Amino acid sequence: MRHVIIGAGLAGAKAAQTLRDEGFDGDITLIGTEAELPYERPPLSKGLLLGSTPRDEIYVHKSNWYAESSVQVRTATTVVDIDRNAHRITTEAGDQLGYDKLLLATGSSPRRLGVPGADLDGVRYLRTLADSDRISSALLDGVHVLIVGAGWIGLEIAAAARTRGADVTVVETASLPLLGVLGADLARVFADLHRANGVRFHFDAQVSRFDGDGSVRSVVLADGTTLPADVVVVGVGARPNDDLAVRAGLDVGNGVVVDSQHRTSDPDIFAAGDVACAFHPVFGRHIRTEHWANALDGGPEAARAMLGLPVPGDRLPFFFTDQYDLGAEYAGFAAPGDADELVIRGDLDRREFVAFWTRSGRVLAGMNVNVWDVTDDIQRLIRTRQPVDLGVLADASVPLSDVQPR
Repeated sequence: MRHVIIGAGLAGAKAAQTLRDEGFDGDITLIGTEAELPYERPPLSKGLLLGSTPRDEIYVHKSNWYAESSVQVRTATTVVDIDRNAHRITTEAGDQLGYDKLLLATGSSPRRLGVPGADLDGVRYLRTLADSDRISSALLDGVHVLIVGAGWIGLEIAAAARTRGADVTVVETASLPLLGVLGADLARVFADLHRANGVRFHFDAQVSRFDGDGSVRSVVLADGTTLPADVVVVGVGARPNDDLAVRAGLDVGNGVVVDSQHRTSDPDIFAAGDVACAFHPVFGRHIRTEHWANALDGGPEAARAMLGLPVPGDRLPFFFTDQYDLGAEYAGFAAPGDADELVIRGDLDRREFVAFWTRSGRVLAGMNVNVWDVTDDIQRLIRTRQPVDLGVLADASVPLSDVQPR
């Protein structure tokens, strides 16, 4: 028996580990396009940029783990074809490898800006360790850093750059950062946080072009405003790396479509991590998330499913962010328009609160900001799928553990 994992990131590495932990004694091959062994991505926009996380701590396993666990790792290798009938994959180099079960953990890629000057040196995107290294080397005291996009990645890079003394400007098409994700009230919290730390924003703004002679020197907005830039970091979202699945004829829609057990439309092919659009029983829909916890938990879940073992269906989406002195955790799922009321427990001005996105009294998602040890209670309220008293939910004098469904 041979199980093949395409994608040597966190999801793929954890899937390989789980196969061994669950007693699979067949061949395991882990294939990744990068030259690096599997590593975790959150430090790329957090600790590595700040210089607070040692480089050797970001790897999922120590380098000797793979040989000791009889996991064959093929780095710097790209798979270009899946022959589902023959149960065989083909690499860019022409090598072929058979499989009994196949896991797609190919992740996602940054969306690119198609404007003049986008190919100038100094225009950066963040996805890989090499990307993080290039950005980090440019974050010097007084350097003009311009960030396109005020999403989570953009804001984390802005925080790291300001902490290291760079001059930071953020350009965003919406009227506030994270507006579509958080709504106006919470978006203003993050805007105020960054302004208090010296970040300049240009909202409702479009990038028209990048100017420079070989290297970027300025960014021109659609209204003609010209902004200085020694380095530009573009963070305008990501797309799932589902091209391989498309060519293989698998069901694809905002990623590789899988059921709650990570099974694709082919019973011998599974998908996990950023590339998977998985059915979630708690929310009754397919969801694709691009967060660390999804890879951390999704890889092992897919591995167990490959072995015919049951997979719990109630794991909730979860992510965290660190920006200056603000730490936040988000659990659940609330797409724009899902919630009909936002409930705040705590103090927005002091940036110490828990926010709940609710619909008809049901908690869909919760985010705790500088308030700790409440994630389990937030997730409990989401999993009940029952309405709660929103007045009690907002009352910080009532322990969150005492808030119960009506």
